[in-house]
Amino acid sequence: MIFFGELFNRNAPLAWTGMANLALFFILLAVMPFETRTVMGINLWIKPAKFAISVVIFTWTMAWLLHDVRSDSWFGFITWGIAAAMIAEMIPITVQAARGVQSHFNITTPLDGAVFSFMGAAIFFNTLLLVMATAVFFRTETGLAAAYLWGIRLGLIISILASIEGGYMAARLQHSVMVADGGAGLPFVNWSTKGGDLRVAHFVGLHALQLLPLAGWLLYRFAPQQATAATLGASLLYAAFVILLFVRAMQGVPLVAR
Repeated sequence: MIFFGELFNRNAPLAWTGMANLALFFILLAVMPFETRTVMGINLWIKPAKFAISVVIFTWTMAWLLHDVRSDSWFGFITWGIAAAMIAEMIPITVQAARGVQSHFNITTPLDGAVFSFMGAAIFFNTLLLVMATAVFFRTETGLAAAYLWGIRLGLIISILASIEGGYMAARLQHSVMVADGGAGLPFVNWSTKGGDLRVAHFVGLHALQLLPLAGWLLYRFAPQQATAATLGASLLYAAFVILLFVRAMQGVPLVAR
């Protein structure tokens, strides 16, 4: 409970956005066993559940991080913008699932195409907000340890690149490479086991936003003399790993073949 108290003190709008999506996640888990309909071969509530928990992680991460630049003039705009973008993303995903149709890459009807375009606009806006947040963390005197600060900066940059890769998927109107979407996949995440899947690099890249700041903080705590250099090195390795995942996916190679 101490964590949640601190989270709400740091950034209430993003904390509440994450809490709402956490509630949605548990609701979707509860109804999932009673649902017989599928979309792309899996229970139709799996996708909104995955996105809901992703939004929880993202909004709570940004709630925590943005607190350290709350004096910046862009703080309020970034905060409320991210909250609005995540709500604008989750409502269509959930509604489309309830209708029994795809949310992403679905241009089957004018309505579905409009929904997909709206979702794309929301994510594009969110990506611009991340660019703004990155600029804020470069220009603002935060008083944070250098290793932790560089972990935040580079985590944001890699996350932005992963968002751009998501835009590439949207332009292709599919995430699989050399196989059709909706085939055999890993449990829950449904990443293809028969061909390349661009969602893997997208997922790993987005979560640089959590892992690199955490790495910087831990390194500062336990090896302060080497912390900054180690954080920079870890970030380069992480970025290289994301690029490798992307290249392998484009070659049609699954993360796990079955």
